[in-house]
Amino acid sequence: MPRVIWKGSISFGLVTIPVQLFSAVSRKNVRFNQLDAETGARVRHKRVSSADGSELPPERIVKGYELPSGDYVTVTDRELDELAPVAARTIDIDAFIDLADIDPVFYDSAYHLVPDEAAAKPYKLLAEAMDEADKVAICGFVMRSKQHLAAIRPVDGRLMLSTMVYSDELVAPDEIDGFDGLGDIEVEERETAMARQLIAALEAQFEPGRYTDSYREAVLEMIERKASGDTTVTVASAAPTSDTVVDLMAALEASVAAAKEARKRHPTGGEAAAEPDAKREEPARKIRKSA
Repeated sequence: MPRVIWKGSISFGLVTIPVQLFSAVSRKNVRFNQLDAETGARVRHKRVSSADGSELPPERIVKGYELPSGDYVTVTDRELDELAPVAARTIDIDAFIDLADIDPVFYDSAYHLVPDEAAAKPYKLLAEAMDEADKVAICGFVMRSKQHLAAIRPVDGRLMLSTMVYSDELVAPDEIDGFDGLGDIEVEERETAMARQLIAALEAQFEPGRYTDSYREAVLEMIERKASGDTTVTVASAAPTSDTVVDLMAALEASVAAAKEARKRHPTGGEAAAEPDAKREEPARKIRKSA
């Protein structure tokens, strides 16, 4: 059962809505412990000094920030506490903006915003008003002694909150090699037209259930077999593929043909796939609103 991560209120104007925050994501990573290969005993890590290798008690350990020179500036927990943001229990809405104006690169973690029973009506009012206006709310709040930037968006009558990274935390494209030569590359119109055909052939509504972590599932299946006594585990490796496109047009044409053939076999293919674009405009709009 999901547990409450944070309690407080949404505040916009003179309206205050008590809410609870629940994580919207449950990570499914396969976690391993380190063991002694000979005895099977769990390996424990110790905190030791790099000077003499001696194990240090907790009271001897302090925080240090490394300078470019290699020296350290030490800080105490008390000094950090004095600088920590005030743990106010409010989510302060700063502005309402269009969802399309937010680059997805800014999103971090997602949470469900659940209203207190007594605040159900103003909560629903806010959700419906934001949905009709097709807006998301940019806000700030403090959780676990950290100041967060966040976006609140309406989803099927509910509100979801996504924490966001700050602009100075993004890696600028000009800091990465490999983009400089793109402006000098010329793309032929027939290549662009074929790429558009490929995009149209692969067009579909997003179905999250179609995508699974096949590696995690394979690891768990292997562990289950080994736990049951089957030690003859064989895994077929994927065939290597070439990263070099020899003939771009030929690759595009073959991709379009394969995509069209796959669409015919897909449950949503056939007549639905051949509908004019105008008939698909309204569903596409709905997908954008609930994204």
